[in-house]
Amino acid sequence: MTYRDEERLDDARVRYFAENEFGDGGGYEAKWVKIKAGPLAFWFPNSDARRRAVRYHDLHHILAGYDTNWIGEAEIGAWEVGSSCEDHWAAWYLNLVVFWVGLFIGPRRTWAAFIRGRRTRNLYREPWENVRLEEPVGAWRQRLGLGAARYESEAGDALAFAGFGGIAFFCWALNSLLFLMPFALAYAGVQALRG
Repeated sequence: MTYRDEERLDDARVRYFAENEFGDGGGYEAKWVKIKAGPLAFWFPNSDARRRAVRYHDLHHILAGYDTNWIGEAEIGAWEVGSSCEDHWAAWYLNLVVFWVGLFIGPRRTWAAFIRGRRTRNLYREPWENVRLEEPVGAWRQRLGLGAARYESEAGDALAFAGFGGIAFFCWALNSLLFLMPFALAYAGVQALRG
């Protein structure tokens, strides 16, 4: 889905919610978040920290133009990491998890998004009350430096990318462990009962 520069950001966000079936208000108040991986669906708690970050993250999808499929999430994760998630710790963690996935499903696109992030800004620096949703999408893109077609890498970018890749592996491993732990405990319990 594309969003025109002249479109108001709040109108674009309404279309974004509808197109992605996020429901009215983006599902921000839901207790659980659903993630689909092919035919499988996974649920995790919608923490206050995630709610705080996802308001910005959704606007970033609109402004930066990244899709909500797996590669698009990896790209926006790399872009947000590259441009800094500031004090949005849930954003850091979730972005680093998908950053790691991106290294396998789209390493060039993940790299390009990271470089783009290192050369642009995002909304995480803005207090929410300063994010004027009535302004046009194009005005925000210009303010964040998102107009260039290509962003050149510099000497320190590869080192930063590798460093974040290492942290991303740790976040992904921790996430996998937390996800698999209930299954492992259930399996151990069944085995103990069979005794």
